[in-house]
Amino acid sequence: MTAPGLASPEPAGPRLLRGGPIAAEVRAAVAAEVVAFREAHGFVPALAVVIVGRDAPSTVYLHKILDGCRTVGIVDRLIELPEDAGPARVAEAVAALNADPAVAGIIVQMPLPPTIPLRTVIDVLDPAKDIDGIHPLNAGLLALGYEGFLPATAHAAVEILKRSGILLEGRRAVVVGRSNVVGKPAALLLLREHATVTICHSRTVDLARRVRDAEIVIVAAGRPGLITGEMLRPGAVVVDVGINVREGRIVGDVDAASAAPVVSAIAPVPGGVGPLTNAILLTHLMRAARNQAEGRVALGSRSMVPTLPMESMP
Repeated sequence: MTAPGLASPEPAGPRLLRGGPIAAEVRAAVAAEVVAFREAHGFVPALAVVIVGRDAPSTVYLHKILDGCRTVGIVDRLIELPEDAGPARVAEAVAALNADPAVAGIIVQMPLPPTIPLRTVIDVLDPAKDIDGIHPLNAGLLALGYEGFLPATAHAAVEILKRSGILLEGRRAVVVGRSNVVGKPAALLLLREHATVTICHSRTVDLARRVRDAEIVIVAAGRPGLITGEMLRPGAVVVDVGINVREGRIVGDVDAASAAPVVSAIAPVPGGVGPLTNAILLTHLMRAARNQAEGRVALGSRSMVPTLPMESMP
């Protein structure tokens, strides 16, 4: 019974899987690594970001990447090209960064203008500097269980679960979205953690039934409010990767209000996967820098020497 004059306690909501505190731990480790790298090799590696035109959401993400570099002492380089830059000019900029030994990692900010096919970048980008995992070689390494570079958002979506102590092994997981940069790689990473994974998409029949069966749900469909509370299994853990602007606010792909009374934990938008994605990119950059400094990649020849694949499992 509540004591006289005291308000009744609010019912407990779901556990919020916040990316910020985890990102702070990651950045602290990277900052120490940058100092050690400089002492060992005599220079600080650089992250180069190529942006073509100025898309509003891309600009926000871009500045967060650059701010993250400065926070940990990584050199940041911004290569801005006009929106009317042709494919040849973009390819030339990427090729120049490939050849620069001080640049350990390259990100080409998406989306590119419609006049510039993604193939323009992929045909030129050295996979050893492809720290956001867009090159087919890195995608293939992931699919085969080798340690290539992962798409940072997919990596962060699974990492936030692991670092939050969420059990993945043996759990039923559903990934909503089949993009090459989030959905597919997130599913493969969940498989590495021995989850049983289903990928759903725009053509999935009875999406609600598929989602309701899942104990772990990662949503990356780019459709605000797509997943509602009535579609979720009681006690499910949800990672919302969607970034959408609705009525001037950033919202996710999960209807947070209806999901909150149902789920046990949720990585919200904003404040969930986003902060961790930027920190994860910095770890990729430092791994690329170590590989290059230790001669474990052959730049220019577009070859990489990956570690051994994960143990085969039935």
